[in-house]
Amino acid sequence: MDRNLAKSTNILIIDDQVLAQGYMKYALQELGFDKITYIDQADKAIDKIEQEEFDLIICSYHLKKEQEGYHLYQTLIKDRLLSPASAFVFISADTSADIVHSIIELQPDEFLVKPFTVNEIGKRLSRVLKRKKIFREVYQLMDKQLYELALENIEAFLTTPDKSEYFPIALKLKGELLLACDQAEKARDFYQAIINVQNFAWAQFGLANALIALNNDTEAEKLLLRLAFKADAQIKAFDLLSEIQIRQEDYDMALESTILASEISPRNINRHKTAVTLSRITHDYANQFEISKKIVRYAKNSVYDQPDIYLNVARAGIDYAMTASDSETNNLVKQSNEYLRRFRKQFPKVQLTEQLLVINARMHFLQDEKDKAQSLLEQIDELSLADDSMEDLLDKAKAFHEIGLFEKSMNVLNEIENRCKTEPSQGQIFMHYIHQEKQERQAIRHSPKELNNSAVEFYQKGDLLNAMKIFRQAYRIMPKNPAIALNLLQAIAMQSKNRELSDNAKSVMNRCIYTIENSELTDEQEERYQKVSRFFAELV
Repeated sequence: MDRNLAKSTNILIIDDQVLAQGYMKYALQELGFDKITYIDQADKAIDKIEQEEFDLIICSYHLKKEQEGYHLYQTLIKDRLLSPASAFVFISADTSADIVHSIIELQPDEFLVKPFTVNEIGKRLSRVLKRKKIFREVYQLMDKQLYELALENIEAFLTTPDKSEYFPIALKLKGELLLACDQAEKARDFYQAIINVQNFAWAQFGLANALIALNNDTEAEKLLLRLAFKADAQIKAFDLLSEIQIRQEDYDMALESTILASEISPRNINRHKTAVTLSRITHDYANQFEISKKIVRYAKNSVYDQPDIYLNVARAGIDYAMTASDSETNNLVKQSNEYLRRFRKQFPKVQLTEQLLVINARMHFLQDEKDKAQSLLEQIDELSLADDSMEDLLDKAKAFHEIGLFEKSMNVLNEIENRCKTEPSQGQIFMHYIHQEKQERQAIRHSPKELNNSAVEFYQKGDLLNAMKIFRQAYRIMPKNPAIALNLLQAIAMQSKNRELSDNAKSVMNRCIYTIENSELTDEQEERYQKVSRFFAELV
C-alpha cells in the first residue's frame, strides 16, 4: 500500500458490529490510513455522505439496525449521493448465491469476504484507490454530467502509452460516455470493434444498449438472449430484455423476464414493483399477489419496510380473490387478513383508518355483503384525495367501481392519471396500466364473478350472442383464468355450429386454448376441454 495515498484517503466505515469495526480500524491503521470515520446506521451514513466527501466507503453488507447495506448502496446510487470518484467496498462473511448475485448486480468497486488479512485488504484497496485516483478528473466530470468533456479527457488518456495498464478501464468508460453523449452509432461501432478483439461481457452489454438506442430491437434481443445463458450476465440481460419488451408492449414476456431477474437477485425491491405493475397490466393476479408478498419479505430491515407494502399484499389478495373460486377466495381472504395483522404488529402507532375501511369494504363485497361495503365507503370523503398515495387512490377506485359508484371511481382514476403526468417517477408502464384500468372499468361495469355468472346464465338459456359478449368481457379482465377461458371456448364452439368463425373469433379461440393448456385443470374441466377439442378437430 502506498503510504502517501493511504494518508490522503478519507474513509467512512459503515458497520454495526463493534468487533468488526475494531478489526477494520486495526487493519487500516497498519496500512497507513488515519482519516477514518465510523457510522453504525444507514440513515446516519447517508447524512454524513451528504455533508462530507469520502474517497473510500467500506460498508457491511448486513446492517441489521435499520437497513441492509444492499439497500443503502441502492439509495446512494439512485439519489446520486455517491460520486463516481468515491470507491465503495462491501464486506461480508456470507458468500451464498443470493449475496453473490446481489453483488454482481450492484457492481461495487470491490467485495471483501471475511475473514481477510491485513495484507489481502491492502492489496485490494490499493488497486481500487489507484484506479479512482487515475480517473479522478473523468469521474468528477461524470458526476457533474459533463459527459462530452469527460469523453475528451478519456480519449486523451488513451493516447498515453505509459498508462496502458489502465486502458481496459478507460475503454469501458469511453463506451459508457459515448452512450451518455447520445452518440449511439459511434458507441455501436466502438463496442463491435472491442468485441472483434475480445468478447468482453461489458462490451456486449454496451453493444446491446447502443442497438436499443438505435431502435434495433431485433439484434439487441438476439445478443441479450445469448448473454442470458451466462450466469454472471443473466440479471442484466433479463432487465434489458424486459426494457425492450415493454417498449414493444409485449407485457407478458416483459413480466416473465422481470420475474426471472428477480428470482436470481430477489433483494431488488424496485424490480419487484415493476413486476407488480406488469402483473396488473397482464391481469396476472396470482403473480401480483406472490410478488407483493416477496416485497414484504425482502424489504425487511430496509427503507422499503413501510406500512403500505403490507396493505398492498392485502389489496393484491383481494384482487386475486375477485377472480378465484369460492374455495380459493376463503384462503386468499385469510392470507390478506394475516398481512393486515402483521402490519398492525409491525406499526402499532400508525393509523391508516381510511385505507383499512376501503380494504374491509372490498372484503365485504367479496363475501356478497354489498350493503356493508357501501356503508363503509360512505364514511370516506372521496373529494379529499390530496394525502392519498397512488395505491390508496387505486384501491378506492376499485372499491367504488365494485359497489356501482362508477362516476366516483372514474374521478379517482382521473386523479391518479393527473398525478402521473406531474410525477414522472411513476414511470410509463404505471401510466399505461392506469389508462388500461380506466378503459376496462368504463367498458365493463361488473365484477369478474358477476360477469362469469351472468354469461353462464345466458349460455344455459341458449342466448349465445349475449353469452359470448359477456364471456369475452370476463376473459378480457381474467385472461389467465382457465375456467373463464374454457367457458368462452365452449361458447365459441356452439357458435361455430351455426356460422363460420371470423378471424377475430379464431384469434380469441387460440388465446383461450393457450390459457387452458398452460393451466392446471380440475378433472371436470379436463373432461370438458377434451370434449370441445374433439369438436374443433372434427370441424377441421
